[in-house]
Amino acid sequence: MLDALTIAVSVAALALAAWCGFAAYRDQPTKDWHFIGMAVVTFLVLVQLIVGIVQLVRGEKAEEGTTIFVAYLLGALCAVPIAGFMSLAERTRWGSATVAAGAVVLAVLEVRLFDIWTVG
Repeated sequence: MLDALTIAVSVAALALAAWCGFAAYRDQPTKDWHFIGMAVVTFLVLVQLIVGIVQLVRGEKAEEGTTIFVAYLLGALCAVPIAGFMSLAERTRWGSATVAAGAVVLAVLEVRLFDIWTVG
């Protein structure tokens, strides 16, 4: 998989986590700008999903198995949108904290995706 894309997704996810975490610290709910940030991060993860599937179709293999690799790709795609929808239900600072937590989860999933693709 593309290392640069994995790093870009991780950095974008951590930036979103910091941004939403700061909003939670300031006692603010998620705002439209946060949702634009979530859309950008989700777009990057969607590109990563497409690149990963294309590489699998071309015959490349994940070291730890194709099934787990695709499962992590799909989980990564869902992490931020689910947190975003949850933040809509909780229009307090905890909505921002939820998005921050979802973005941190995405960054951890990216590290695991890198490990699954390039073991030993």
